[in-house]
Amino acid sequence: MANSKPRVIVVGGGLAGLSATVKIAESGVPVDLFSMVPVKRSHSVCAQGGINASNEVARQQGYSEWMHVDETLYGGDFLQHQPPVYDMCHEAPKIIALLDRMGVPFNRTPEGNHDLRMFGGSLFKRTHFAGATTGQQLLYALDEQTRRHEAEGKVKKYEFWEFLWPVLDDSGVCKGIVAQDMRSMEIRAFRADAVIMATGGCGMVYGKSTMSVICTGGAAARCFQAGAWLGNPEMIQVHPTAIPGEDKCRLMSESARGEGGRVWVPRKKNDPRGPGEIPENERWYFLEEKYPKYGNLVPRDIATRELFFICQQGYGVGGGRMVYLDVSQLPMETKRKLAGILEIYEKFIGENPYEVAMRIFPAVHYSMGGMYTTYTGKPDGKGMVPGAPNNMSTNIPGLYAFGEVNYQYHGANRLGANALLNCIFDGLFNGPSVVNYVRDVVKAPADHTPSGAFDAIVSQEEGRMRRLLESKGTVNPYKLHARLGDEMTDACTVVREEGRLKQALENVRNMREEFKGVRLTDTGMWTNQNLSFARAVGDMLLYGEAIVLGALERRESRGAHYRIDYQDRNDEKFLKTTVAKFNPVTNSVRLEYEEVPLPLLQPRSRTYGAVETKAEKTAEAPATVAGKA
Repeated sequence: MANSKPRVIVVGGGLAGLSATVKIAESGVPVDLFSMVPVKRSHSVCAQGGINASNEVARQQGYSEWMHVDETLYGGDFLQHQPPVYDMCHEAPKIIALLDRMGVPFNRTPEGNHDLRMFGGSLFKRTHFAGATTGQQLLYALDEQTRRHEAEGKVKKYEFWEFLWPVLDDSGVCKGIVAQDMRSMEIRAFRADAVIMATGGCGMVYGKSTMSVICTGGAAARCFQAGAWLGNPEMIQVHPTAIPGEDKCRLMSESARGEGGRVWVPRKKNDPRGPGEIPENERWYFLEEKYPKYGNLVPRDIATRELFFICQQGYGVGGGRMVYLDVSQLPMETKRKLAGILEIYEKFIGENPYEVAMRIFPAVHYSMGGMYTTYTGKPDGKGMVPGAPNNMSTNIPGLYAFGEVNYQYHGANRLGANALLNCIFDGLFNGPSVVNYVRDVVKAPADHTPSGAFDAIVSQEEGRMRRLLESKGTVNPYKLHARLGDEMTDACTVVREEGRLKQALENVRNMREEFKGVRLTDTGMWTNQNLSFARAVGDMLLYGEAIVLGALERRESRGAHYRIDYQDRNDEKFLKTTVAKFNPVTNSVRLEYEEVPLPLLQPRSRTYGAVETKAEKTAEAPATVAGKA
């Protein structure tokens, strides 16, 4: 029998996974780190705008950690749990200081202080940034720390390995995982006393999004089928500013608006002129007019809906589904801070955004919902009990969820620059909870779990692989996925409505049946990406069903969830977490609801100072230009 020294598995090589790996390795518990791609290519590398925290510079403006808490809860329409948000915002300054010591090259003022920028949902500068490539800089810094522990033998990396299923013992406790080498196609079981899922979002369910193509939600869907619950799966964020593309959508960060970029459309419908030919008095800065207090920095769900409705009224650029995001008027020094995103735009569009307004449209960007987790709160509600073994544990003992795959922090809408904070906070603050679990709670170490539990899951996954490879069906998985993406985008993004959601639910369920007839074009046993993708399509279809069902049953509008048939927020009926559970007997999703505790703040109307515009009264652009907020 192997020794029973505790061991932890982390699935996902992004910021949440790396911060957890570093914190757990520091405690002396060895970590196996699994990633489908090289760690430095995890999706966290794509984050652009910054990370929120109230440091001394922000405090000089009158900002505080408590205001950060308030903004986050208000921005999320009060759907998230308040104690985790309290801790996240109060730990943020310490996290920034730690990242400084790790060598993250944050932009600085001439005095040497952190340069801060504005971001949506706040009237204060409290977003720390490294140009427009903040995620990349944070990821590289944490990867350096991970490699230091790897060199010391505390961390073992499994890059190019795909998570397939959690392994549970007879008591329903997680004791490891089964994963597949994406090169040799070997399927193996790995033992651990705790498993942390840090696998990010599910953007590929929508076909195209700003997320990487590995962000399928497949890992969460597999845990879901194994018995883990989902929380608020219907809460999907659509980012207001992205470049639509044939292959995917490329993010134009909120930092562009945070640095002074302005969103506008021509006042004249179907105006054939280019943006440089349209004089100032013929431009409609619609966000600045309707939200004079916040202007272009209203939260993402609000900005997205305004952009969508403007285009729906026929004011989009050339009458189409695009608006202008203009940074051409900014000083060159400011534009240089945005070089990371402006170069992306120029590369893919072929126009110089330093001089010409960018053409953008909303795109699926983030999943506020995810795996359901729990925690131990302090009696006064001001945070969680540090080190409590159940902090960010799923309903399956020994299985945790950190980062975007964890539903806890953002409620119905995420504020920009809270995502990087959420990921790093989860690893650093809740990593010790996992350590305490494996050291103090686990009574039967994973090394002592009978091999039959692992062999059974290996056989299950080998059987699933064999069925896909040997299938004689006629369904192309790529075409099926494209249909899923079209259906989800049409029915369940910016605007949602009862009849269309019911139709989408039926269509997604029908597609799940069709999936049984999927046929692969590649049946080889070396780096078979066709197999990996087809397997994920089945999982995306199930996740899609959970999203649509959650959106259908939540008959209200809250944050990113906007129902044109139920346009008001309904706290009496729906100030509740949607808890999705998988029924293996019927192979379907069922929903339950859980009250959201309110120990710190009571919900209030979420308006961001909106004023009724002439356009809303007459469906016409106003004749005069509103002053810039």
